Order: sequence, then structure tokens, then C-alpha cells
Amino acid sequence: METKRKALGKGLEQLFSNEVINFENFEKDIVKNTAKNDILEINIKDIRSNPYQPRKTFDEQTLQELADSIKEHGIIEPIIVKKTIKGYELVAGERRTKAAKIAGLEKIPAIVKDFNDQEMMEIALLENIQREDLNPMDEASAYQKIIELGHMTQEEFAKKFGKSRSHVTNMLGLLKLPTSVKELVEKKQITMGHARALSKLEDNEKIMELANKIVKDNMSVRELEKEIQASDIPKKQHQYRVQETKSIRNTIYERLMREKVGTKVKINKKKIEIPYDSEKDLERILEILGIRIEGV
Repeated sequence: METKRKALGKGLEQLFSNEVINFENFEKDIVKNTAKNDILEINIKDIRSNPYQPRKTFDEQTLQELADSIKEHGIIEPIIVKKTIKGYELVAGERRTKAAKIAGLEKIPAIVKDFNDQEMMEIALLENIQREDLNPMDEASAYQKIIELGHMTQEEFAKKFGKSRSHVTNMLGLLKLPTSVKELVEKKQITMGHARALSKLEDNEKIMELANKIVKDNMSVRELEKEIQASDIPKKQHQYRVQETKSIRNTIYERLMREKVGTKVKINKKKIEIPYDSEKDLERILEILGIRIEGV
């Protein structure tokens, strides 16, 4: 596994470290380090979306424009997929794949690589937040999933994805809005600025009332903020949580162990966590650590 990870190139090593990376460079690095005879032509019907794709809707006009370009010039850059029992899962290139379908292509050039669930989720988020205007609600949901699956703090997430801590906090706050208000954000009837201001309020009924007023009266964010201040509407109390500070030594230990076993390692609260994908992956890790069970 360690050798395989290194073979994927510097971009992949960066992606699964704690460094901030640029998705464009990551994808180009994989393409650059893939021999031409390793780029396959696979059936589009055998490809399904990344299960962790945060984007729920795609702009039909831009997809049609890309499809027209593909009809004229073909696929310039191969997509990246993961092999599965039922075919392939998209790692990068969802828009290209959808546009290729519209263009009437039956096959598409692809690079096959192996990724675990955490990596698939992080790649999908990176591609969307760095390449396209992701819907705020989709983006917020993706943030929460990665933080939970990766057992990250908000600070760790912010650093890894090049976001400010306040931005991450504001995005996660959107998830606490009433369902009807979330739908208005998804439909772009109220902006991220409106939603952020509403998410700081305590009373859900008042939040929905103001959201409807924003749509009806075409209120600006500034006008909304003035109304909130003038009406003295109760706001949520800030909850300050004491985050456990990770020592520099533990960070170094995590990095060294990750290089040793070829997967993410978490050292926290006097525990060492080494996740694995399957029984075979567990056996691989145990073998690296020199642990063998006779007769099994």
C-alpha cells in the first residue's frame, strides 16, 4: 500500500496529508504520472457517481456547452475512477461524464485508481469547492460529513481545505436552519449572506417569517441585518468548546505512522486509531507491524 500510494505521485501524497492543496494540480499530477497505455476506454454505462458527491444539481446550460465542446474536440483530459464490483465509481470528472452522455458518447477515457471512502469524500469536495460554485447547503453537508468521518476538529478541517475557521463555522450553522429555509437557499431565492444572518437566530418561526419576507420584499442582506437589530430578535448564544490541543510530537508521530502503514493514523486522547478498509487491508497493516497469528 505504501509503495502504491507513492506511485500515485506527489499530488496524492499532499491530498492525504494535512497540507492545503490545489485540486487542479492534484488531478494533473495523476494524469502526468499515468502512462498512456494505462488510460482505458471504459463504457459510460458502467460508471456511477461518487457516492460522496456533494453536488445534487448540475447547471443544464453549462453541461450542454461542455457537451457541444466534446462533440467538436472530444475528451481532452481523462476522468479518474475507482474499480468496484459493479463497474466503476467516479473519483473526478462528474461534469465531463454527464456531458459525454449528452454528447452521445458510449465510452470515455479513464484512469483507474484505488481510494478509500474518506479519500473519495475529500476528493469530491475538493473538486467542487475549488472548481465550481457549489450550492451552500451541499457544501455545508459535505463539510459535516468529512469532519465526522475523518474525526476532525473544525480547525483541522479549515486548515486542510484552505478555509478560515469562521467560514467553516458559518457553513455548518446553515445545517441548523429550518428545512423550508434550506430549500430557499438551494433554490437561490435567498443568498448565503441572508442564510448566515438567519442561522444566528434562536426562534425557528421568526427565521421562517424573515426568510419569506426576504423573498417577498427582495430584501438585501444589509436590510435584513438592520431589521434583526431593530427588532431585538433573540440570537443563539455562542458555545465555546475547549478543543484538545494536539502536541507537535503527536502530529509527527501520526505522519511517521501514516508513512509506515500507508493509511491515516489518529493519535488523540491517549489512543491510536488506525482505520482499515477490509479484512485484507487489516492483514496488510498487521503484517507491516510485524503481528502474525499462527494457524489463521
